[in-house]
Amino acid sequence: MDSATGTGRRHAVVVGGSLAGLLAAHVLAGHADRVTVVERDRFPEGGGARPGVPQGRHPHVLLKGGQTALESLLPGFLAELRAAGAPWVGLPSDMALWQNGHWLRRFPASTHIFTGSRGQLEELVRRRVLADPAIEVLEGTDVVGFLGDSARVRGVRVRDRAEGAGAGLRDLAADLVVDASGAGTKAPQWLTELGAGAVHEETIDTGLAYASRIYRGEGGIQLDADTVGYYVYPSPEQIHGGGALPLEDGTHLVIVSGLRGDEPPTGDEEFVAYTKRLGHPLLDRWLAEAEPLTPPFGFRRTSNVRRRYDLPGTPAGFLATGDALCTFNPIYGQGMAIAAMSAVALRDALAGTGRRTPTTRRVQRVLLAASRQAWDISAGADRQMPGAVGTAAAIRPADRVSGWYLRRVTDRSPGDPVVGRAFRAVLTLAEPVTALFAPPVLRAVLFGAPAPTPAQPQSSRELDRA
Repeated sequence: MDSATGTGRRHAVVVGGSLAGLLAAHVLAGHADRVTVVERDRFPEGGGARPGVPQGRHPHVLLKGGQTALESLLPGFLAELRAAGAPWVGLPSDMALWQNGHWLRRFPASTHIFTGSRGQLEELVRRRVLADPAIEVLEGTDVVGFLGDSARVRGVRVRDRAEGAGAGLRDLAADLVVDASGAGTKAPQWLTELGAGAVHEETIDTGLAYASRIYRGEGGIQLDADTVGYYVYPSPEQIHGGGALPLEDGTHLVIVSGLRGDEPPTGDEEFVAYTKRLGHPLLDRWLAEAEPLTPPFGFRRTSNVRRRYDLPGTPAGFLATGDALCTFNPIYGQGMAIAAMSAVALRDALAGTGRRTPTTRRVQRVLLAASRQAWDISAGADRQMPGAVGTAAAIRPADRVSGWYLRRVTDRSPGDPVVGRAFRAVLTLAEPVTALFAPPVLRAVLFGAPAPTPAQPQSSRELDRA
């Protein structure tokens, strides 16, 4: 039966045990007798990074849309995250932020983000999700292919990584297979091996690369007065980006980014020198007094990739979620939020409250829709960057029209509290893009001049205006 749920109780397999996979398993446990999560890594003790998450050493933020989704899936989770010490950072009040040549005025926060390590958040989710006896985890296990045919995926073939490449193979039959294996997914290849057609992929690559390292400020000092973080947003006019974000243990994770041919170095002195390209010495001055706790680590896999499993030709019994479905340039910080928002979309689709049976294709469309706003933000911004290439990199006529309006939004958001509030709500996936066209915002964007902004980063919050 081509149904993602059916009327009986079934077995589901989730490929990948990171945030997207764990949350998908949590949802599926309400629709199956058992759920098996197959994870190639061994989970670390506590909140450490693991090899299967190459971006795990770099900054992660949990945007407002992701916070709302996680709380809906795991009630009480946000309080647990705060109790564990994850920094809850108000925007724009708590950060010194530079955008399109302007310092943002530090109005009272209209939204908050969590900036703790990915390892900490993932460990807390893992603890909650794996407490469900219906969910089993196969750690240290590779999926090496799918079972089934071009009409339907019927399970996975796995091997114990300790057994070697050709040994320990076994089959896991499943009524539903969910690919949550991340940006390095091999699902397109495995589906082709079953006889399915090639998966259509949309790609945009700016060549952006970044490097990160952890610092501790001397005596635990903050960056400046009540400033807990600093960030320069990259743009076509300011191609270098970066800053410092607080972690749960009182340290800061410092990141710098550049484009193809001008990638940040990973040598100690070269890394520090690269921060001078951000256009203001605030971060450079702080690093002169701070103690590096790790070497710099580089990361260059920043393409936007969207796989269209919702199109005809994808076998039934298969879904993709998280980065395995849609990968965004990590510089925009959307990945964890979309993992959670996709799980909410999966939960709601499987609830079957509509008239139509939730087939895997229909559910896949819902999952794609859950990532659409993040894709439009990331892909839309990256299309404007110099040197962008890919199958979806061309600027379309509609992009020129929307780009004109969005440029006026970004010009006004640093100094206008009304425009800034709406812009942040959209960027943090808390509100749809239509929030940028609400009457007060529309009037300010079309008829108002950009408000004055500080010539230097403000060292304290503004308290008089929201």
